[in-house]
Amino acid sequence: MLSVHTVQPSNIRVRRVGGVEQIELHRPEALNAWTPEMGRELLAALRAASADDDVRAVLITGAGRAFCAGADVKVPRELEPDGSPDLHSRLEQIYNPIVLELRRMPKPAVAAVHGAAAGLGCSLALACDLVVAAESATFLLAFVHIAVMPDGGALPHLVARIGPARTAQLAMLGEKLPAATARGWGIVNELVADDALPAAGEALATRLAAMPTTAIASMKEIINASLGAELEPLLAREAQVQQRHATTADYAEGVAAFREKRRPRFVRA
Repeated sequence: MLSVHTVQPSNIRVRRVGGVEQIELHRPEALNAWTPEMGRELLAALRAASADDDVRAVLITGAGRAFCAGADVKVPRELEPDGSPDLHSRLEQIYNPIVLELRRMPKPAVAAVHGAAAGLGCSLALACDLVVAAESATFLLAFVHIAVMPDGGALPHLVARIGPARTAQLAMLGEKLPAATARGWGIVNELVADDALPAAGEALATRLAAMPTTAIASMKEIINASLGAELEPLLAREAQVQQRHATTADYAEGVAAFREKRRPRFVRA
């Protein structure tokens, strides 16, 4: 049975297919880049799905040519009292709660990734329990190119999936990781042809929805506990550490270079 919600948020699309809540990031003209508004809508949808006993699994997808290109740099940053960019408040108030909701919800979450999963888009996929990827998909943590660190829980999730050495490679070099390599490393659970991705994502989520939800919730609880440090304080520390980059000359240069589509010239902190 298919039911489509009658009232849709402006930046995501939500529909129920059987026991699967399908949430589509829907800013295709911007490669589904994150804005605070989209983040709030996604957080509300995830909380509603988590609390709804009729939802037995969640599937997250992206509209258009990409899963999610990361944060939308066209959205101005708020400022701290000293006039420096605020790099922590959106994490603390919107993006980190999304990651925590995905990890804590007592039901499985699947990311179906095509095109770019960059920055916070990569973090979003990593926060899901399982990842299905199209052959064209790429995973990118380009934070280093604007002189900041990856956030949204990307680092702890990557360390758990692929170990510290490969995590350092992705984070410190900021290079694209093709889906096939991501599959071999353990970031991706299933790799499919591009045109097969929608069906593959729905099939996996539907299969999970037919599983015993209490057992799945118990598995998530122990998996989360096995990751080591508690995720919530780690995300809080991550947001605080991210803010230290706001006043550096390297950050100002990185952002300027990104907007001007040129290579940054990092010479001093």
